[in-house]
Formats: sequence, structure tokens, C-alpha cells
Amino acid sequence: MYQAVRSRGALRPATSAVPQPRSPRFRSLIDAEALGVLHRSARAVQGALPDLTDRLVAGLREQEPAYRAAMEADPAGTWQEAHGSLRHSVASLLDPRTAREEARRCSWKIGATRAEHGFPLDALLHAFRLGGSLVWQALVEETSRSAPDDVRLLVHVAADVWNFVDEHCTLVADAYRQVERRLAWRRENRLRLLTAALLDGTSRIADLPEAAEALGLPEQGRYAVVAVSAGAAAESAAARSAAVPAGLHAHWHTGVDVDHGIVLLEDDADLRRLAAQDPPQGARVGVGLGVDGLAALGDARRHADTALGICPEAGGSVRLHEQLPSALLLSSPELGRALAEEVLGPLLRLEPSDRDLLLDTLAAWLDCDGSAQRAGARLYCHRNTVLNRLRRCEQLTGRCLTRPADVVQVSLALAAGRLLRP
Repeated sequence: MYQAVRSRGALRPATSAVPQPRSPRFRSLIDAEALGVLHRSARAVQGALPDLTDRLVAGLREQEPAYRAAMEADPAGTWQEAHGSLRHSVASLLDPRTAREEARRCSWKIGATRAEHGFPLDALLHAFRLGGSLVWQALVEETSRSAPDDVRLLVHVAADVWNFVDEHCTLVADAYRQVERRLAWRRENRLRLLTAALLDGTSRIADLPEAAEALGLPEQGRYAVVAVSAGAAAESAAARSAAVPAGLHAHWHTGVDVDHGIVLLEDDADLRRLAAQDPPQGARVGVGLGVDGLAALGDARRHADTALGICPEAGGSVRLHEQLPSALLLSSPELGRALAEEVLGPLLRLEPSDRDLLLDTLAAWLDCDGSAQRAGARLYCHRNTVLNRLRRCEQLTGRCLTRPADVVQVSLALAAGRLLRP
């Protein structure tokens, strides 16, 4: 943790985590003499490591809240970590060739372990620099006490001491970030797996509390699922924004062709707010029914997919509670096709131009609430023309459009023909 120094003769290992060593240069007699002073003082510091560790731990307790909490939770472990790192640091002063790799492994392990426990990187780097400062201070104090005239020689190794500290700060930061990235990937992957299981309806009851915590959602809340199908990523983001207005909590699960949003509802009014805005051109949005609890999200997702299936190919949005008859047809496509054939079969077997003319007239008349006048205006023809076409439809299908039961059958058959095209 608190690595301090290396001699000028020690070469840094050639790894991507550490800067490459400088080219060797001629060592003067002064450098050799300074190295001797460094070794003498380091041997003395080595014998006082427990006191030095106490000073470091006290400084961290005073200056770093993160370390203060760590010491309250595990005082012995924190002290041993500091002591081990200082011990490797001082050993690197005395025998850099032998102790260098062990010191590097110690720093790497500390960075990785602290990352796994969510310890702040800034506090960790501060600890390393503080440890280096204390080691340097101890070297100067020891030299001043035992050989005051040699203190000036320590200046010749000061740069190497602090380069060593910086090297191990870089090393511990690289270890920390590598573990942090791996943990983030695991969390994201676990979150994705939990979300997929909820939407598929395969989540185990025992996993629901974990899923609720991971998504930041209540286990027993009121939910709806929104299905969005759009082309480019930008269009998908715009469709999501149009589907779920600001102020509603939504967790999105990205799929290959369809994105699903889990939306937390405060009340039924929130369900009516979904897909209130038109999505971007070409995008399709389906809103499922409201369900209670995360355990029911599998049903909510199937509802949303059904609503998405009702959306026109050209784009638009559908809220399932407004299209329940069509949803019934989609839930049993075989019966829907059978209904279309039974009710509209003779009409469907006409020449395409004649068939489409009659089908469009029927659809317009139904959309206009049975008003031939309004249907004619929509179709750009006279109301009598509409009535003549409707009478022909009645003759072909055997259904009477003034009988409510027959109108229901014709309406459902038309919807089935539109939704269940081969």
C-alpha cells in the first residue's frame, strides 16, 4: 500500500501498468555514496516499522473518513495491510532487485482488494503518498540523528524515491480500475439477467428481492411494460422518451429488435400517460396492461408485445386496454383466421380491386360509427354509393349490418384480416 523508494540501479519491470525505465546512465561517486547513506538509514527504519505503521494509521484516521470507517470495522486488518506495504517498501530500498516484484505484487493486491470492497480510489492513493512521505521523513530523521553531515547526500536519491512512490500509485490505480471494470461488468450482466428473467416470467421467487434492489424498484409495486421497436439507436431513444414521459420511473432492457421498459405506476392515471405522445416516424410502441408486483412482469411484457403487434407497420402506438378485441384475436391467431374466413370468405375471394373496395368501405363505415355520410366523405364518394357497397357486402357475407351481433362479427373479422395477414 505505502511503497516508498527504489535505488537508481533498480530497473522497472516492463509491464503496461508501469512507465518504462529510463536509459541507464553513468553513476558518479557521489551517487554511490548517497546510495550507501540511503541503505544505512533504511536498515534503521526497517527496525522501527511498527512505530512507522502507527504513525501512518494515525494520519489516515485523522485525514481520511474512508480509512476511519475501515479502521472501525477491521482495525487489525487495516494495520497489517499498512505494515506489510511499508515493509516491502523499505525492503525495496535495501535490495531492489530481489524485493521489487514482491513489492509490486503487494501494491497490486491492495488496489484490487480495495476495489472489490468499494473503497474510494482517492483515499487509497492518498494513503500511498502519505506512506511514501513518512518513509522519506524517517530516512531523513535517521540520517540527521546518526550522521548529520550525510543528510545533503540524500538529495541525490530523492527523485528516485518519489518516482518509486508515483510508480506504485500508478500500479495500484491500474489494479483498482481493472477490478472496478470487471465488477461493473458483472453487476451490469447480473442486472441484465435479472431483468430478462422478470420479463420472461422465469424469475424465481427467491430472486425477487435481489431484482428489486438491483433495479431500485419495490417488489410489490404497480407496473406496466412498454415495448418499443425502432430502427437506429437515436430513433429508439426518441421513441422511449415519447413512450414514457418525464417523471415516471422506467428501467429499460435492450433487445435485438424490441426494447422493453419496466414502468413503475403510482396510479391508473400513469398508465394513461404512457405513449401519449406520437413516436418518431416509423417507430412502434406498445403499452401493456397494469400488473401488481415484479413477479407479474412476464404477463405485462406479453401484454406489451401484443400491443406492439397491433401497431401498424408504418409506425404508431397502441395501448392494450384500448384495443382488447384485437388483442383477443392475436392471442388465438388460428381462431382469428377462422373467423375472418367464416364471415368474410366470399368477399375475400373477389378480384383484388373489387375486394379491397368493399373492405375499405366496410372499415370506413365502422370507423365512422355507422354513418354513411361521414364514410362517404372519407372515401370521396356519395353516401348512396357507400350504402350500395354495404348492401353488396351483406349479400356476399350473409350478415345484416343493422343487427348488432352481425356487426360485431364483421368488425372482428375485419380486424383479424388486418392483424393476421400471412
